[in-house]
Amino acid sequence: MPEPYVIFGSEMSPYSVKVRSYFRFKGLPHRWTPRGPDNEAEYRKHSRLPIIPTVVSPDGQGLQDSTPIIEAVEAAHPEPSIHPDGPALKFLSQFVEEFGDEWGNKLMFHHRWYAEVDQLASAQALARLSLPTASAEAVAERARMVRERMTGRGHFVGSSDANAPLITAYYERLLDILQPHLTDRPYLFGGRPALGDFGLAAQFFEMLIDPTTGAIMRARAPAVADWALRMNDPRIDGDFESWDALAPTFKPLLDYAGAYFLPWAEANARALAAGEESFTVALPGGDYAQPPQKYHAKSLAELRRKYAEAAGDERLAAILAESGCLEALKG
Repeated sequence: MPEPYVIFGSEMSPYSVKVRSYFRFKGLPHRWTPRGPDNEAEYRKHSRLPIIPTVVSPDGQGLQDSTPIIEAVEAAHPEPSIHPDGPALKFLSQFVEEFGDEWGNKLMFHHRWYAEVDQLASAQALARLSLPTASAEAVAERARMVRERMTGRGHFVGSSDANAPLITAYYERLLDILQPHLTDRPYLFGGRPALGDFGLAAQFFEMLIDPTTGAIMRARAPAVADWALRMNDPRIDGDFESWDALAPTFKPLLDYAGAYFLPWAEANARALAAGEESFTVALPGGDYAQPPQKYHAKSLAELRRKYAEAAGDERLAAILAESGCLEALKG
């Protein structure tokens, strides 16, 4: 047996779940290692930054950040491919992956740490994961510390009392778009998972296991819940579909991104460049305000770089223009 990859991660980390799902689909030998006190020394040896997931390759190389991890492993192990054929669908899949990482995470993180029921459930789960054999008293104390730390980080995703009803509306609108698209197909691009599935489904898996968002999803979008669970161990059940087959129910997702995600990403990048402490952007439903974040600007720049590689495809340009996405991606 070849040496396995090692994935340091957590069940409560969407980016960890995303990478694990990818390794399962590729059929690559790997060992899932929940990060904790018992393996902290090994984890630190391979991690430049204190984040998860961290993947250690068979030759001992440490990889971090879920998208670069997948891109590096995909280059080394291209089959079975996670990219639909042709530059248009490949870019749309890359776009959805980045949308999941940035916008989907906003929806997940806000709801996980906003309402008391979600704070308590999430803190308890994280405490028990980090102390699997500890006493109830020790777990309770760890949960208290986790809750205090994580509820102070909501500003990173714009979580606030003012934004709370807006973010819930964003979440419910996205569910209503994805439900019909996933009702008659197992994955976003057809009968097999694409990069976009890995990025977006991981955020929805975390929202499925949280009290508030999970209840909304099961009641409002059961096909989305099924997809989020299916993506824990995805497989090939058919071929990728053509754009003509996908378009009737996929285009509303691009329209949503053009109305919410890209205006927010552009406003964030402008505020960061101007050195502003906060920014406000007019989105459907009302003005949305938050402090700018460097990683979101880096994400937008990466999306623009990937679009530039496919910019010669006239059909892709037409699809993006019709959805209000093109100008933001051209930069």
